[in-house]
Amino acid sequence: MDVKIGLECHAQLLTQSKLFCSCSTDYHNAEPNTHVCATCLGLPGALPVVNERAIRYGIKVALALGCTIQPRVIFYRKNYYYPDLPRGFQITQYEFPIAFNGLVRVESDGEKEREIRIKRVHMEEDPGRLVYRGTIDTATYSLVDYNRSGIPLVEIVTEPDLKSPKEARIFLGKLRSILEYLSVFDGDLEGAMRVDANISLKGGERAEVKNISSYKGVEKALSFEITRQKNLLRRGLTVQQETRHYDETRGVTLSLRTKEFEHDYRYFPEPDLVPIRISNRIEEIRREIPELPDEKKLRFIAQYSLTMEHANALTFDRHIADFYESVASKIYPKLSATWIADVLKGELNYRAISMREASKRILPDDFVAILRYLKKGVITERGATAIIREMLDHGGKPEEILTRKGLARIGSEVIEEAIQAVIEENEAAVKDYQAGKSEALNFLVGQVVKHTEGTADPKEVRRRLEEKMKA
Repeated sequence: MDVKIGLECHAQLLTQSKLFCSCSTDYHNAEPNTHVCATCLGLPGALPVVNERAIRYGIKVALALGCTIQPRVIFYRKNYYYPDLPRGFQITQYEFPIAFNGLVRVESDGEKEREIRIKRVHMEEDPGRLVYRGTIDTATYSLVDYNRSGIPLVEIVTEPDLKSPKEARIFLGKLRSILEYLSVFDGDLEGAMRVDANISLKGGERAEVKNISSYKGVEKALSFEITRQKNLLRRGLTVQQETRHYDETRGVTLSLRTKEFEHDYRYFPEPDLVPIRISNRIEEIRREIPELPDEKKLRFIAQYSLTMEHANALTFDRHIADFYESVASKIYPKLSATWIADVLKGELNYRAISMREASKRILPDDFVAILRYLKKGVITERGATAIIREMLDHGGKPEEILTRKGLARIGSEVIEEAIQAVIEENEAAVKDYQAGKSEALNFLVGQVVKHTEGTADPKEVRRRLEEKMKA
């Protein structure tokens, strides 16, 4: 069934103050309603003043997405009532946004790289935050925290080019990567990116799922919506155009209200803000744009002779890319790529920590030392992995961990004794191997490595076992 998905991505910009006032944006972990003033509370007589850095960041994002920048921007009032919007309107951009017509390239489901068109990029202020006691449909009341009110957002709106929930998640991951490379966004902050997802199936109207706060949440919400809309169409019912809420706890979407149309918001230019000419800033800001993920990936392949798989893994996160280049400049680039992309990233994912957080415990020079130990034969691959794990969990230096945990590779005599012990303890496995069952050899190698607490080289153990059991 033909599925069309478009996303409206709201990303919080890394400015020190809000979009139209001087209140601090460092509200995370703060008491509710402590980062507010007359302007972001919408009190009578308070006037907005535009944050210049936020405008620059918005232009930077649009340039990185290949958009056509407009010569000027005009802020509008978007009128609607909601408890977290104290003025009764939101200051946003409408007919004169920062930019139109960009694109992001994504790879998904084994297909060739596809282009997802960006319809527009504009800026707006964030509303406050509603805190429900229970779920949105069961809470007897809700609380309002205005700390987030007025936070500068850049909204990136796609065309309905996405074909599946998985592709939507992949797109959001790529978008996050681009924004973090620009140093205008921190995806680790709670609520840093929120997504409104629009989805329709052939034969039905479009439904919008509002304020999804995670990439996995977007994929799950869209999967639920596809199933819900398919079932309605299968029964001959109508899919109504409406706004829905995604309940992450139950994994379902709930109807909030009939979908609004543009004229419902009664847009008109914000009378307290003048039009802003931005055409004279474009070239200066363009020079500030760093090497972006796609460019870095191609350079890594050409410069370090990496596989496409490793280049993708190493360039997705800017901090991992920087870490890799620091290591690869001092020791074999291909070996570095294998250990960072396959081993280090796996350990980070297992612990659910970022490279930025891990870099407080493991420095590029530490990683170089581990790989040098490995190349010199001082430690085995298992020993190298053990040192990485110890550093991530408890800190320390490679040389100190190697000595303290006795991870140095052991001598030939000790390996021989371990092999003999394992053969005597596992006669059945020995007979299976001699009968042609190759998997028995893998078992015996594992037992010897375990017997030596990971300090024996598995390749050497395999060679010696084969020789011994043939004899």
